[in-house]
Amino acid sequence: MNFRVFTRLLKIHRVLVKHGVDEFVQGTRFAGPLQLAYLASPTAWFQNKHPGTRGERLRLALQELGPIFMKFGQALSTRRDLLPVDIADELAKLQDRVPAFSGHQARELIERALGQSVTSVFAQFDSEPLAAATIAQVHTAQLKDGTDVVVKVVRPGIRGLIERDIEVLYALAELAIKYWSLGHKLKPLEIVREYHKTIIDELDLMREAANASQLRHNFQDSKLLYAPKVYFDLCRSNVMVMERVRGVQIGDMDELRRRGTNFQRLAESGVEIFFTQVFRHNFFHADMHPGNIFVITDDPQHPVYAAVDFGIVGTLDPRDQHYLAENFLAFFNHDFRRVAQLHIDSGWLPAGTRVDEVESAVRTVCEPIFNKPLKEISFGQVLIRLFEAAQRFDMEVQPQLILLQKTLLQIEGLGRELYPDLDLWKTAKPILQEWMHTRMSPLGVLREWKKQLPDIGEAIRTVPTLIQQALMQSAEGRYRLPVKSEGMDEYRKELQASAKRRDQTILASALLFSGVVWFALVREPAWPGMACLAAGAWVLWRR
Repeated sequence: MNFRVFTRLLKIHRVLVKHGVDEFVQGTRFAGPLQLAYLASPTAWFQNKHPGTRGERLRLALQELGPIFMKFGQALSTRRDLLPVDIADELAKLQDRVPAFSGHQARELIERALGQSVTSVFAQFDSEPLAAATIAQVHTAQLKDGTDVVVKVVRPGIRGLIERDIEVLYALAELAIKYWSLGHKLKPLEIVREYHKTIIDELDLMREAANASQLRHNFQDSKLLYAPKVYFDLCRSNVMVMERVRGVQIGDMDELRRRGTNFQRLAESGVEIFFTQVFRHNFFHADMHPGNIFVITDDPQHPVYAAVDFGIVGTLDPRDQHYLAENFLAFFNHDFRRVAQLHIDSGWLPAGTRVDEVESAVRTVCEPIFNKPLKEISFGQVLIRLFEAAQRFDMEVQPQLILLQKTLLQIEGLGRELYPDLDLWKTAKPILQEWMHTRMSPLGVLREWKKQLPDIGEAIRTVPTLIQQALMQSAEGRYRLPVKSEGMDEYRKELQASAKRRDQTILASALLFSGVVWFALVREPAWPGMACLAAGAWVLWRR
């Protein structure tokens, strides 16, 4: 651990002690040395602790420590079922009530980014921020044509603060791998890398503008979610201008009740939006805390969500997406053996793990929660118990799924607040079934083939060249195979299997190409073309 990291850890501990929340680090590996170093400092002898409540002291400590810690507080604030009420209420203030920087400084940043004065761009600009969060703050404005907009400005100097604390996280991750028995399973370095990438992306408002535009496109004709219009001509890496959304913040339950909002429909719509984004669009809003979500109540019986922050979005690898959908459906159907098998097939559990033992462990955790309303279930607790059960099977954390898991927990926290009697299974299951049916239908398969046709065509085009090169090398005596003296039988089997796979790929490509050519040139009768496509798909599936 370098001196800079140790100094930062000491500062973290000093801030926690200053605000009277140092008990949060008492169980850590460094608590003893840090406590001793702090108490040895003369400044600690005369320091008075903050007189506020424990929740207020925790919030102020996180604010003083910087954006990484405030983000952690934001995430915690969405799980009121896991926190005391007083702490949850205070942490909720981190969602959009972080101390702002000056409006004069915001104007200077905007003018420097756009290369022109605020008065020449906007008919009106409010120097008093509408909201202030960890990464940026928002000001209301009006374009020259009278359109109401919001202007988002990244906090000055924020990147340096984030990079400083990310360095601390990397150091702690390396220590966890070295000294903690579960370090290799939790993959702390991979998790920190994933988080590092996510939060650095959040600093680029051009990327956020693109995310907002994509989400708006995905829900263009939807009555579930509204994404505001982005004005790209006025967007830069640290400034973003978008349409102002007028609605009720989803955390303002009293105002939503006053307007007669249908909370059951609102909660069910939230679940539908989540599963639609993850499985139909494969592009999901991954920062669903209440500060980022509004509700449009023009029709209180059919409320519409409105998202206003798009800095963190997630996507899934198609393989992970497929296995997740299969897992959810098997889970909804109480098919715990299928859940166990999918975990092994996906590589989330080591090959050779006994399916029946995993099935029994999953059933023990999951069976008791079925047929219960959301108010009696905590997915946070279920995930913890599942992870504890999986430790005996050497299951490793999947860093690429952490963003999704965090979003799912946020959705559950929102659903619990809106409508505790929500039947999560009944709401989510039809959405997944429809997606799987669409994906596996003949039309869905044809769409996938259509996407892959350019790659298949390119492979077919290069086959003659590859064959010619191989023949020339063989004729000239330059064709050599790498051979190892040990493990010859295994290598021979691998070579044969590789040749078989190559032949199957060439055959499948030829069949698919023939089918495409038939439909392009001949068309009638259709069955020969369909036969070629079907045969090619079958060979690829066997491959």
